[in-house]
Amino acid sequence: MKLTSLINYDLAQFNFEASDKKEALDKLTNVLVEKNVITNKENFLNALLEREAQSTTGVGEGIAIPHAKSTDFKEATIVYAKSNVGVEWESFDSLPANHIFMICAPEGGADEHLKALSTLSVALMDKDVKEGLENVNTVEELKEIFEKFVAKTEEKEEVKVETSGERPYIVAVTACPTGIAHTFMAAEKLKETAKELGVDIKVETNGQIGVENRLTKEEIDRAVGVIVAADKKVEVARFNGKPAIITKVSDGINKPKELIQKIIDGNAPTYVHSGDVAATENNSANESIGRQIYKHLMEGVSNMLPFVVAGGMLIAISFFWGITAFDPKDTANYNELAAGIFWFGKIAFSMMLPILAGFIGRSIADRPGFVVGMFGGILANPGILSDVSGVELFKYTPSGFLGALVAGFLAGGIIYVLKLATSWMPRSLDGLKPIFIFPIFGTLIMGALMIYVVNAPMASIMTGLQSFVEGLNGSGKLLIGFVVAAMMAIDMGGPINKASYVTGTALLTAAGNAGSDVMAAVMIGGMVPPLAIAISATLNKNIWPENQRNGALVNYVMGLSFITEGAIPFAASNPLRVIPPLFIGSGVAGALSMVFGAVSKAPHGGIFAVFAGGVTNWPMYLVALLVGSFVGAFLLIISLKSVKK
Repeated sequence: MKLTSLINYDLAQFNFEASDKKEALDKLTNVLVEKNVITNKENFLNALLEREAQSTTGVGEGIAIPHAKSTDFKEATIVYAKSNVGVEWESFDSLPANHIFMICAPEGGADEHLKALSTLSVALMDKDVKEGLENVNTVEELKEIFEKFVAKTEEKEEVKVETSGERPYIVAVTACPTGIAHTFMAAEKLKETAKELGVDIKVETNGQIGVENRLTKEEIDRAVGVIVAADKKVEVARFNGKPAIITKVSDGINKPKELIQKIIDGNAPTYVHSGDVAATENNSANESIGRQIYKHLMEGVSNMLPFVVAGGMLIAISFFWGITAFDPKDTANYNELAAGIFWFGKIAFSMMLPILAGFIGRSIADRPGFVVGMFGGILANPGILSDVSGVELFKYTPSGFLGALVAGFLAGGIIYVLKLATSWMPRSLDGLKPIFIFPIFGTLIMGALMIYVVNAPMASIMTGLQSFVEGLNGSGKLLIGFVVAAMMAIDMGGPINKASYVTGTALLTAAGNAGSDVMAAVMIGGMVPPLAIAISATLNKNIWPENQRNGALVNYVMGLSFITEGAIPFAASNPLRVIPPLFIGSGVAGALSMVFGAVSKAPHGGIFAVFAGGVTNWPMYLVALLVGSFVGAFLLIISLKSVKK
């Protein structure tokens, strides 16, 4: 699909005015509604704003390329707007945006759409296009600019980059999280600048459609240096031993001359790959220690949760045959199928701690950190080591979740120390370190630290926390139930929500088959937000926009299934008036759950776990769920009605 067929010239705006990018996006989505391109703007506008929240789409030099996907579009569309005074867009170069290209992409669109969208990014780096846009005032002039560009690019044949022996030759990689605009703009800017400086260059793009123009080993070997302009992880081990600059994708757009000059002047440091993550989703060099710790923790938690969900659901399903149907000792209720499902769930759930520690370690120290972290996570819960349970060395109290957490960060530290300790070794042995030296010595060090240093104190803390929670009564129980449940409704899948959920699963892991009342409060707190939204739409559908009403009713299923994320679109539409009612409703449900003494033996499952017998005192647990959901629904109606007035 050609670029000229993607630009909707009938929607082009000239003398466009807006005070900021939010107002600009609002006006442009209004145009889509007025021209009957979409029926309702809310979904797409929210998608655009969410993309802006990740990072600005103001790419500098007076250009902004806001973009998002939506099911509202059957095919890709580009809407152009020109502002003579400029719109503040928080651009990389701090200049206002005079030329706005809003990319409207279909959800799950074909690759040819994305290729055409990337062509826009390339076009905006073209000298003739930029000069034409400065003077454009009519649709006919706009159309002529891009038709000339397309004709010019079609005439060009693919040129294989060859070094002449006299001109320097460098290679580069560009990548951004979405892989639509910044990736290709950085690539084009590097190529354009290299041509001006008399340098041969080949640029590999890691875009939405995958890796294009992939660098070969021969090309990397020939190059005098490497530029990696990326805001997400890319393959960097292949550049081991080469002079390399690893930086943000925005530097590829705004500082291409500086980057290239540094390479050809021989001022780039030599990159040594020894298992560390060199290009991550953000430039960690500019982040605080707290932010880096949080990112590593979330890497572990996000990879751990699928195991928790899979294990929890399987355990909950096994309860349909009876709460002890998995146990052969209970001859009256034993069921072989239930036993198989239960133990599959237990095995999946037991992987929670090794996965948590492994991915924290991997986030810090790449593959060697993953191996060492996984081993530490296993030692945090030696109950899964049935083959060595008789060995005296392994007869200690498991440290559980806290131990695995410590093990993950320890893994990163151990690999860092091993790098320092082996820095004297010849460079020819660098390839041996991550696959031989680091895993072997890292595992030995981790084992000694976990058994003799970490497990005992972490186990004491976990036991103390469990005893503290069990010892609470009255107002103490009510308060902790309110807090952990309300936390589930604050950011619904975000870090606060995950912190609460992880606390519940940690206490559940420590309690074993006895179950946890905190886990029950956490689960009910996550069920309330979607249910409250669904109930509010049933009682008073007018508080929600027409396009959200059907989605609101779907939240009955989401809430009962303990999928809190179903409430996110509704909370995002008006967070100050939606989140507080959900927060209070969840808190009330959690407090009542604790007061009623409900205990969950499964970390997930929602209503399925309840009816399967995974939650004790389930009739009162359902009462708590209904009360909390209706409280949240009534508060939503009151809060959103005041907006209408």
